[in-house]
Amino acid sequence: MFSSELAQRLRNAGVDAILDQFRVGLGDDLGSFMEKSVALSDRIIMVCTDTYVAKANDGLGGVGYEKMIMTAEYMNKVNTKKVIPLIRQNGTHIVPTFLNSRLHINFSREDEFELQFDNLLREIHEAPLFKEPPVGNNPFESVTEKPAESITDKKTELLKGWVDSYNQGHGFFTFDDLHRKLGCSKIFAEVYINELKKDGFIKTDVYQIGYSDTLFGFSLTDKTKLYAIQQGWITE
Repeated sequence: MFSSELAQRLRNAGVDAILDQFRVGLGDDLGSFMEKSVALSDRIIMVCTDTYVAKANDGLGGVGYEKMIMTAEYMNKVNTKKVIPLIRQNGTHIVPTFLNSRLHINFSREDEFELQFDNLLREIHEAPLFKEPPVGNNPFESVTEKPAESITDKKTELLKGWVDSYNQGHGFFTFDDLHRKLGCSKIFAEVYINELKKDGFIKTDVYQIGYSDTLFGFSLTDKTKLYAIQQGWITE
């Protein structure tokens, strides 16, 4: 059930997710389907339940055959990133032995599903939320030889500072507040804020002042709080 629901969500989000339940009918050659799918797909999501991992390691049934195909693929392309191990277990984080060195994504907690789905979707679409900043100037090189470049990831720094403020009891900010924190033009501030809203990291909010006055601004979402924990921005 999880695999079919995940495939449907991915297809709705612009990913041509292939699942045997969608493509294979009575009388079809399942082995041939698996071989072609592995060869033709750009990425492969391996849903690692306890049962699946045990069968893969023991070489049992269709899972064992799938492992053989995947191992052959890896032998030909040692550095491939094709397979994404997806953890779907309770209390364990085990992947098949031949994938032990590969980074995985953890879908074992239902309350983190949307966050992890967003991470998975960004990985597949090659659209990271925070891009690697450019390398700055050599401090021993004359600025006349190499003009100064901005190395600050504005969105990352804004969110990190916002999380710190939230922990200190101040998580609501108006656009003017954020504009000052970003230290950029108004247009760029609007772009950054709209991107963070679109990606579900901040939301519009209203702050009541007295009985009649209100301030319109923004606050953090639960998605950001979970992300901050995962990134190690905060500790217990």
